[in-house]
Amino acid sequence: MSKCFENAKECYASIGVDVEAAINRLNEIPVSLHCWQGDDVAGFENSGSLDGGLAVTGNYPGRARNAEELRADIAKMLTLVPGSKRLNLHAIYAETNGEKVERNELETKHFANWIEFAREQRIGLDFNPTCFAHPLAVNGTLTSADAGVRKFWIEHAAACRRIAADFGKALNNTCVTNIWIPDGSKDVLYDRLAPRQRLMDSLDEIFSEKINPKYNLDAVECKLFGIGAESCTFGSHEFYMGYAVSRGKLLCLDAGHFHPTEVISDKISSTLLYLDDILLHVSRGVRWDSDHVVCFDNELQAIASEIVRHGFEKRVHIGLDYFDASINRIAAWSIGARNMYKALLCALLEPAEMLAEAEKSGDYSTRLMLLEELKTLPFGAVWHEYCKRNNVPCGMAVMDEIKEYEKNVLSKRN
Repeated sequence: MSKCFENAKECYASIGVDVEAAINRLNEIPVSLHCWQGDDVAGFENSGSLDGGLAVTGNYPGRARNAEELRADIAKMLTLVPGSKRLNLHAIYAETNGEKVERNELETKHFANWIEFAREQRIGLDFNPTCFAHPLAVNGTLTSADAGVRKFWIEHAAACRRIAADFGKALNNTCVTNIWIPDGSKDVLYDRLAPRQRLMDSLDEIFSEKINPKYNLDAVECKLFGIGAESCTFGSHEFYMGYAVSRGKLLCLDAGHFHPTEVISDKISSTLLYLDDILLHVSRGVRWDSDHVVCFDNELQAIASEIVRHGFEKRVHIGLDYFDASINRIAAWSIGARNMYKALLCALLEPAEMLAEAEKSGDYSTRLMLLEELKTLPFGAVWHEYCKRNNVPCGMAVMDEIKEYEKNVLSKRN
């Protein structure tokens, strides 16, 4: 395979691409891998089934049932994915040693094992308040007309920001904390303004505590609609775009949170004209926000290209967000994550100077020819080499390891 790689380097060099430089650049782009693929967004509260428009389909055997199993599965998954990695946690993954701790009372100590795990794996942590799957989320969270309910969720989100800052300090690695709420209306509303005013005021209260951005960055996530919020979602794109710009927060763009014909790749350059940083939740929606495993498709490649072409690696925080229980969960994790790195590598192997010059000079024929020729260049050999250098398997050898882990570990879970 090394001969194939050397031949690939020559092919890319013929159009001005330095493969080694591309590989080195990819090593500096972290991707935040979400913990909730491993247990179907169950967490450790045992608070009941999901709500808030979330749905995990499938019942493949071997789901992680506790923190130890989940961390073991994550550790295995990390050995199958190359590149710089992070881990994204939700607040429901707190470990309280059997004690009932309300979400607004969570503290850093409840995530001590996750901090230690991150140290062992040499990765950073990201975080999310969990504003769903809770009795007080039934009729709204940060938009609720009940002041007591709003207070609970404000306190929860504020606590999560402090916990996230402690993650950043402990690991010397900035944590990104993302707020998403499912609040909305199933049927047509008379007054859409009042709940959005309450949401704005709630967020302002949450962010009133100043936290050093060295340790924590705040993001807010928009959505088009959800189950039970088909007619109106209070945290719309327009709401959060305005909030992020006016308050200096990160805007989170989720690939499944827009109309089926909208793509987030086209929003990256626009939003970064007005915002310092943004957060991505890379997913794959099929007809709706269905959170399918990320594939190496046109949109994923377009997302990666937008980041790479404009040098946005330091301003775009890439996170994954999908959950599939119809197939082996570690396979789902690994396939989606590997595809994200594949897309980034593919983008880094574009002949940037030649493409930019062709477009600038109006030579659109050359631009089209270059983009089409790229599709048949020996990308696979470069990807194989990248996996090899990162000491992870390539090709179907990945599935061999997953099946072995399933046989020895997952199959023994009841």
